[in-house]
Amino acid sequence: MPLLPRRFERLKAVLDRRMGDLTVVLEHVDKPHNLSAILRSCDAVGVLEAHVVSLAGRTPTFNCTAKGSERWVPLHRHSNSVALLQQLKAQGFRLYGTHLSVEAVDYRACDFTGPSALVLGAEKWGLSAEAAALVDQPIVIPMQGMVQSLNVSVACATLLFEALRQRQAAGVLPTCGEGVPAERYGPLLFEWAYPEVAAWCQREGRPYPALDAEGAISENLPRTLKMRY
Repeated sequence: MPLLPRRFERLKAVLDRRMGDLTVVLEHVDKPHNLSAILRSCDAVGVLEAHVVSLAGRTPTFNCTAKGSERWVPLHRHSNSVALLQQLKAQGFRLYGTHLSVEAVDYRACDFTGPSALVLGAEKWGLSAEAAALVDQPIVIPMQGMVQSLNVSVACATLLFEALRQRQAAGVLPTCGEGVPAERYGPLLFEWAYPEVAAWCQREGRPYPALDAEGAISENLPRTLKMRY
């Protein structure tokens, strides 16, 4: 069935509000429920992509909690926290890590309006010593009760929505696609609109076809492929 113009406009409207300068780094967070809930929050806030450093032999999986958000927020898998964090620093991200230390500050005192990476560890262990040493600012979410921590997915949502609140107040939320690198916008929109065609193009090693103003593919493709979109 061809992509309806209103569906294309919906996809474009969501991509127009994505933020490539706000991301999440998850260290050894492997439970499907937590990963699913975190990606759902990322999608709700407008995060473009997220990162996970998995334990050896673990592959990130999702459950129904994600509500399909793993399709809209890619979760990039990494094997080494140090390499990933150094890479993000080189790209201009400021790293905020949930870590109890004497340098930790209330998350609400931080400025998340610039390029920000929220770094969270597994609930049982927290961040590794190597990751904690690389964060620019340790942060805490103050607790009022007997339990001194939140579920990692709840903590992540709290931080993400604070970043969203700050950016909205500062008037820096993207509205016309400016939050996505220009060279990635078109390919991402095509992949969202036509995932099977995109996968076929990748297998064939060919560029994505052009889309017209209503989101229709303006190129003749193999009939068997047309029947799948």
